[in-house]
Amino acid sequence: ASMENKNNVTEFILHGLTQDKTVAKVCFSLFLVFYVVIILGNLLIITTIKTSKQLNSPMYFFLGHLSFVDISYSTVTAPKLIYDLLVEKKTISFVGCVAQLFAGHFLGCTEIFLLTVMAYDRCIAICKPLYYTNIVNRRVCGWLVAASWVGGFVHSTVQTLLPTQLPFCGTNKIDHYFCDVHPLLKLACTDTYVIGVIVAANSGVISLSCFVVLVVSYAVILVSLRTRSSEGRLKALYTCTSHITVVVLFFGPCIFIYMRPSTTFSADKMVSVFYTIVTPMLNPLIYTLRNEEVKNAVKNAMKKSWSRK
Repeated sequence: ASMENKNNVTEFILHGLTQDKTVAKVCFSLFLVFYVVIILGNLLIITTIKTSKQLNSPMYFFLGHLSFVDISYSTVTAPKLIYDLLVEKKTISFVGCVAQLFAGHFLGCTEIFLLTVMAYDRCIAICKPLYYTNIVNRRVCGWLVAASWVGGFVHSTVQTLLPTQLPFCGTNKIDHYFCDVHPLLKLACTDTYVIGVIVAANSGVISLSCFVVLVVSYAVILVSLRTRSSEGRLKALYTCTSHITVVVLFFGPCIFIYMRPSTTFSADKMVSVFYTIVTPMLNPLIYTLRNEEVKNAVKNAMKKSWSRK
């Protein structure tokens, strides 16, 4: 039987973030501001990195890509969520749902890989400063970014193909504000235990292995800092703290949501808001506020654009 025959579901009804109209209005205003900040903040970082001559180290090359992923990632869920907060019936077509599921996992996983690459970059920069430019050269940077995108694509293909092969014939109400694997598996009218395990393993292996690489990178950094002067130590740690902050904010919620069998908790929606909207908004703030080079480059860029006027 073709997909259509075993599926009488052509669209899904999203439960949304909240049923309370007052809360919905507050969330609408809040998330609209957040989304604008995400777009403007990350665009500012991308433009500053592209136009500034000081920010030409690999760290900023990766940061530019991270900002691009953040804009794209939040765009997968935020505009629909913001719109749905004001409408009574929140629907999404079957195709739209699959597209959202694919794009969300593709960009989310790419972000995880990029954050891991950035930890490796910091590790080499701090532990092997003399060889840094040779080890993390232009070509290596390009390959690492390409690998992050390809990895995200492969992960996402698996996450999307499995649930979409299932028959959906009963209810079409998704208890979430966007299409994700666990809420979809709940709606399938067949046993999803095996697929649930594969999906959790796919996300789990990626999150865990990246997390291990991150922890090891930072452990190596800390060990190598023992021999440095306290000033050198502080400077090195300072460049790492912004990255560690972003990692904790993004990985924590992701591991909570995806590294478990297919069950849905009531806290899932709030946790999801965190990594789909809050973290992409905080990334530019964390990186610019904690980084003198970026701050100065932004100021210079602004001065230039004002002087043109």
